[in-house]
Amino acid sequence: MIAHPFDQAIALTASGENTFTGATSPAYANMVGPYGGITAATVLNAVLQHPALLGEPVSLTVNFCAAVADGPFEVRAVAARTNRSTQHWTVAITQGGESVVTATVLTAVRRDTWAAVEHTMPEVPAPEDVPLPTARGRVEWINRYEMRFIEGGFPGVWDERDNGHSRTRQWVRDQPPRALDFASLTSMADVFSPRIWHRRARFVPLGTVSMTVYFHASSALLAANGERHLLGQAQGQAFGQGFFDHSAQLWNQDGLLLATSHQVVYYKE
Repeated sequence: MIAHPFDQAIALTASGENTFTGATSPAYANMVGPYGGITAATVLNAVLQHPALLGEPVSLTVNFCAAVADGPFEVRAVAARTNRSTQHWTVAITQGGESVVTATVLTAVRRDTWAAVEHTMPEVPAPEDVPLPTARGRVEWINRYEMRFIEGGFPGVWDERDNGHSRTRQWVRDQPPRALDFASLTSMADVFSPRIWHRRARFVPLGTVSMTVYFHASSALLAANGERHLLGQAQGQAFGQGFFDHSAQLWNQDGLLLATSHQVVYYKE
């Protein structure tokens, strides 16, 4: 059986204590190097397959120190501290002996407690009622996702018009469809195109510098989702002095909040 392109892209081979080797996948190519979401998923995968893992992911922060070059890389994942129910990891991806990605991961053994969600899912049309884009993605990784835009799709005209806000709402799932898990949820947290392109329709050079994902679901809940779509929402918060940030949310079709994320992006004009 041929593995899903996503699983091929994040595949790692243990090469020593705390170390793994992998390679970039052309299926998830971006303008320069691989799509950031697949790199973040690879970081998490190193922790998920580590024999010392305790619990399940609670948060992940990935810092993109330099562009990941196409080709092989090494991942080092170290449990910096293990407590009774929490575990703190440091992870680094290196190429040619230099760090290109640094990261931290928090995992924990979750317990049932009182719960509430304040960021509720907006009312939107069902996935089947939202048409697919007709154009193929300009970079290859976009074609690995089925994205149905409810609001805030890619700008049709780069006319530098200020749209007043940068919010996007879209249904998303892997293409071809794949059952949801922590790694694929991590990657989907980065499917949102740069907010500055939506706030002001100008194609400026940019790159994500740091990205954090907070996980609000268990592995059992993710498995129950199967191949169904998730609703993603993203909006910028502040733009200026060469950087902007955005926050994002991902819900399942039952309205359960699965993950939230935040990232800061460098841009220049």
